[in-house]
Amino acid sequence: MVTRIPGITKPTATDLPVLKPFLPRAHPVLHTSAWLAGFSPWMGLVLFLPLMLWPFASHAAGNFTIIDAFGTLWNWVPFLLKSGFLFNVIISVFAMLIGTIAGIVLGLGQISKITITRRISWFITQLFRNSPWLVLLFIVLLAFPFEITVFGVIIMIPDWMKAVIGLSLPIMANISEIVRGAIMSVPTAQWEAAESLAFSRQQILWRIILPQCFKRMIPPWMNWYAILTMATPLCSLLGVEEIITLSRQAMEAENNHPELLVPFYSFALGLFFIYCYPIARMTMYLERRYAVKI
Repeated sequence: MVTRIPGITKPTATDLPVLKPFLPRAHPVLHTSAWLAGFSPWMGLVLFLPLMLWPFASHAAGNFTIIDAFGTLWNWVPFLLKSGFLFNVIISVFAMLIGTIAGIVLGLGQISKITITRRISWFITQLFRNSPWLVLLFIVLLAFPFEITVFGVIIMIPDWMKAVIGLSLPIMANISEIVRGAIMSVPTAQWEAAESLAFSRQQILWRIILPQCFKRMIPPWMNWYAILTMATPLCSLLGVEEIITLSRQAMEAENNHPELLVPFYSFALGLFFIYCYPIARMTMYLERRYAVKI
């Protein structure tokens, strides 16, 4: 006896639509790293080309030529790199370190069984997550003292350290959400299975749940580091000596020629692009590699 299977041995008699398989790659991932990584490495040169040609249009307005502008920039490059952009990287690294540690604690607090701990952690997360970064920087600058005395020893608090603290606050809140979301993404069946084996909540969290969350948290963590690095020029508004502040000082030292604006700021833009573009590409690679298979 031959078994007749509709749609296989004979045409199906139904006209109902067939649900096609879900293709996650067909939907764009909307975050900063995906947007930045979508650019070709040559796109940076294409974007910089109009900026490089602009001084030629203004050449007739003065005696300071484009050759003079780029020659001036070349003289300041070592100073801008060593004392400027390197400082941006240092600020971003320290702010990310502090924000990550505090964010992990805050994220674990959001899943605590203690109601007061959970509510306080949620409130702090939402407060700093939805606050403007520049406003937080100004509050920290005005609220923190310039020096503190500990056992008779005076400890100075430089402006760049205040900037680190100010930038670490929104990073802390967003890392908290990353931790909470990663933990909540683990199927509840694993919690129930571990409880049936008499594991305590602490053992379940540290030995079963968090090891699975680590890979899921790496891509968004790198994404926020790229965002943080690109936000460090905000510190120039507080007088912190980073690449934007030093670029302004260098142009003032060179008599503030208008032709210097595009070369100096284009150089700073290029440095941030060169630094953040590989991070964006690595974020996309890790996101594809550690994607949850459904």
